[in-house]
Amino acid sequence: MKVLQKKSNLILFGALVLSSTIYAQNGQLSIQQDKKIDELIALKKEINTSENALDRYKIQIFSGGRKSAEKANSTFKEKLPNWASRMEYETPNYKIWVGSFRTRLEADKALIKIQKEFPTAFIFKPKVKE
Repeated sequence: MKVLQKKSNLILFGALVLSSTIYAQNGQLSIQQDKKIDELIALKKEINTSENALDRYKIQIFSGGRKSAEKANSTFKEKLPNWASRMEYETPNYKIWVGSFRTRLEADKALIKIQKEFPTAFIFKPKVKE
């Protein structure tokens, strides 16, 4: 029994000594890519955020007469310059639409911020004009 205990102690001691002398590998990674990749990524982002993209969510902050719509649009641009806005005319009202959101979640997050300044704002998907 004592011989077995001595062997296990010797093995444990040997493992500790060996493990203290082992070092992890260190290395560096360098990535070289064509400069046109950055241009392509920028172009893809521009296409994805296109204002006229179909099947995107928008937020309407105003509907009414032209002068009031222009005033609402300029107020929006002053208070929330992070999102693009545009004025649309749908008989008989001018409407102010904001953003072009790919998902409902993105639109919901923006709506929370926009409703602090424009409490009647709501999310919708424009109908495709034929």
